[in-house]
Amino acid sequence: MLDLERILKQDRLLRALTGLNRKAFDDLLPSFAQAYWQSLTPLDRQRKRALGGGRKATLQKMEDKLFYSLFYCKCYPTFDLASVLFHFDRSQAHEWTHRLLPVLESALGQKLALPERKLRSVEEFVERFPAVKRVMIDGTERPIQRPQDKERQKEHYSGKKRRTTRKHLAAVDERKRVLLLSSSREGKVHDKRFLDEEAMAAAIPDAIPIEVDLGFQGLQNEYVNIRIGHKKPRGGELTPEQQAENKTLSRERVVCENAFAGVKRYNAVAVVYRNRVTDFDDRLMLIAAGLWNFYLNAA
Repeated sequence: MLDLERILKQDRLLRALTGLNRKAFDDLLPSFAQAYWQSLTPLDRQRKRALGGGRKATLQKMEDKLFYSLFYCKCYPTFDLASVLFHFDRSQAHEWTHRLLPVLESALGQKLALPERKLRSVEEFVERFPAVKRVMIDGTERPIQRPQDKERQKEHYSGKKRRTTRKHLAAVDERKRVLLLSSSREGKVHDKRFLDEEAMAAAIPDAIPIEVDLGFQGLQNEYVNIRIGHKKPRGGELTPEQQAENKTLSRERVVCENAFAGVKRYNAVAVVYRNRVTDFDDRLMLIAAGLWNFYLNAA
């Protein structure tokens, strides 16, 4: 197995393999341990042997389990590679991954780091995010393996990225935190249509400006707090004032791109998605966004 003691002593190594420094790793560990014990079934808790008896597990300590789940998100190894690095069979790599990632998600939920999936009212937004001053909404895509079925190819083909993708919408605040995260959708769906179906903007108070790009054209006719750039008229040009306003808005909205870049430090949501479990890409994105928020809070 990888030398965990050496890795934990070197912040540079730990950040490279997990995305967290030692302080953040230690801060997350108690919540992860609590979530792990809560995830055990009554049958798992009824031991027939004393602690220490039986075959020794490869991921024996709680630090090992947390490190493995973070390592998977950060480096996104194949199960064959994970089996070599951690000295167990590839089937065990698969089993540990799908057993520990829900535990990591639960631990991040205890830390209030996970983005919300759905807010039903403005009051709920204010209660959950009382200090937010402005919100940026945008979509982000990640490539997937090309489906064999032609209909699924058409559904997932993104004209923006020129490849088959899956897409999320996210609302980000001025501190680069991911506040709201949509479910995963096929890459073909348009940003504006996606936002309308998610009703994400409806839960944000009118006093908080919502900054979007031209992919959400028409949203300014539905809400009073939308800030959107000027679209170049067909056959015409923007005025110098309009160009200056577009540049100002772009400089402010770059925070959203910085947040997506922070989330995609985790290769599990950046490189080509290759898992077969239904909606597992959505779980990976939620966990990666939660880890990014946790990193910002711990920094």
